[in-house]
Amino acid sequence: MNDSVENIQKEAKAGMMFIVNTEAAIYNDGKWLIIERSKKEEHAGGMLSLVGGKVDHEGNTSDILERTVKREIFEEVGVNVKEQLHYVHNTSFVTDKGEHVVDVVFLAEYESGKAFSKSPDEVESVMWFTFDEIMEHPNSPHFLKESIALAEHRRRMNY
Repeated sequence: MNDSVENIQKEAKAGMMFIVNTEAAIYNDGKWLIIERSKKEEHAGGMLSLVGGKVDHEGNTSDILERTVKREIFEEVGVNVKEQLHYVHNTSFVTDKGEHVVDVVFLAEYESGKAFSKSPDEVESVMWFTFDEIMEHPNSPHFLKESIALAEHRRRMNY
């Protein structure tokens, strides 16, 4: 066994691995789909956010990030997005519980469905906001503003 595999196994046993989270900046007709996170959520409860969630263990697979974000979108807000997703950026952060998270954001185009909170324990409310409304909203955290600014730039550059 090589050193890198041994190091990964040691880190996993020590709880030092990252949680992988995916999010989507969903665009439709001049507005972005934004959720207000449930106040019950341990990370950023009550704040505005993109739709997304954690990657599940699936074994050997491909396109896991894309499948995860599409699944989370439908589970949380009941909409479908177009097949093609566009990478925006990634970040890392540490939760209040000390969990290390890698967050991957995609740009997605709305396709169908009426957006609503399908999962009240995770999503308090669902809104369509313009770029300016997001940037000016008092409950927009810096990481949401950064993701929307980068997604807007990517969208304007035709992906």
